[in-house]
This record gives sequence, structure tokens and C-alpha cells, in this order.
Amino acid sequence: MMTSEQDIVDLQVRISFLEDMCETLSKTIANQDRQLMDMQDQLRLIYQQMLKANDAVIAPFDLLADKPPHY
Repeated sequence: MMTSEQDIVDLQVRISFLEDMCETLSKTIANQDRQLMDMQDQLRLIYQQMLKANDAVIAPFDLLADKPPHY
């Protein structure tokens, strides 16, 4: 009988630990999602400011036109 009671206690401790870990991971994911959304908003604002400053679309990279002179 003592073994099964100890097994139950061990299982309860494990479940408690897993519940705490799941809660911590959930909070971490929520924080990272919020940070990612904030960074996407900031990137959008920066891109809009660049477009306004240049009054044109950013030119695409042209490998042949941007070749160094020693080639």
C-alpha cells in the first residue's frame, strides 16, 4: 500500500510541474508573439518613411550594374 500512495504523490508532483511548465511556455509564446507583432509594425513604419524620403520605390539589386571595377 505504501508504494501505491507514493506513486500517486509522485504523479501529482509531476503533473504539478508539467502544469507550471505549460503555463510558463504559454506566457513566453504570448510575449514573443507580441514582440514579433511590434517589430513588424516598426518595420512597416520604417519602410514607409524610406519610401517618403526617397519619393520612389527602392531600386532592386542589379548584379551586373553593381559589379566592382576590378572584374
